[in-house]
Amino acid sequence: MSSESLKLYSYWRSSACYRVRIALNLKGLQYETLAVHLVNNGGEQHAAAFHDVNPQELVPVLVHGERVMRQSLAIIDYLDETFSDHPALMPSTARERQRCRAIAQMVAADIHPLGNLRVQQYLEKSLGADATQREDWTRHWINAGFRAIEQVLDDPSTGAFCEGDTPTMADCCLVPQVYNARRFGVDIGGYPTIERIEKACLALEAFEFARPEAQPDAP
Repeated sequence: MSSESLKLYSYWRSSACYRVRIALNLKGLQYETLAVHLVNNGGEQHAAAFHDVNPQELVPVLVHGERVMRQSLAIIDYLDETFSDHPALMPSTARERQRCRAIAQMVAADIHPLGNLRVQQYLEKSLGADATQREDWTRHWINAGFRAIEQVLDDPSTGAFCEGDTPTMADCCLVPQVYNARRFGVDIGGYPTIERIEKACLALEAFEFARPEAQPDAP
């Protein structure tokens, strides 16, 4: 199937979008970025036009021809299955794939949602949390998640990357979360395996070109 019509609704600093950009790059797929600024004008994701694209009013959204796809991990699975003649984003055995998905979900389901923009805004506007309290909240959940991931990575299945010696969906999720952790002042040095894997990933063009600062909508 052709990748010529791939379009990604994205925000430069969104870690969920960052995951999908890495996956697209690892697969060697060309795509058009459709920027959705999550802060300007009260958040462009809340505009009626984008609500029609994603009723959750969240990015990323991938459009492939007439297909509209939501949720970053489901998008990554779609890319891997649809473009199976490109480098794989999942390992070859069921056991390895389970471990890869588990690490990815430790980030995408357990760490990221607690610190994303809409949670930060709720803490501020509805619960009256100030900036220091919101940052403490975010660091707490990142550290809790990273302690667990660091322990999971202390395993013979971990190679140069999270699962073996080829980057997978797990790495697509881990690297953006490390970026977020640094934004909030988390000491990554306390997680040596995570830090090592991040360094190995960022040495690859697919990860480097997906970095937030490299995006067309970055300030």
